[in-house]
Amino acid sequence: MKIARLTMIAVASSLVALTTVSGCAVTRGQSTVGEYIDDSAITTAVKAKFVEAKTVDASSISVETLNGEVMLSGFAKSAGEKSNAERIARDVKGVKSVRNQITVRN
Repeated sequence: MKIARLTMIAVASSLVALTTVSGCAVTRGQSTVGEYIDDSAITTAVKAKFVEAKTVDASSISVETLNGEVMLSGFAKSAGEKSNAERIARDVKGVKSVRNQITVRN
């Protein structure tokens, strides 16, 4: 009986510690859940604009957002496609800056 009670206390203490210590963990060093959600919304909006655009192959370009900074990577068929992707990303609401790391394939 005493062991069961000690086990229950240990489990309860562990749960309290895990809940309070970890808080609401957000990945990639962001400070709030709101920022993470905003970045996810920006990434989704950029990808959606790529799909709508006939000048950009959305399946060949990756989009990552951190604190409003969008990073584009992947491959484009031409310099025009690369610059169109950057222009489209810059025009999305909430984007603070764009780092264009897209490689042009010849």
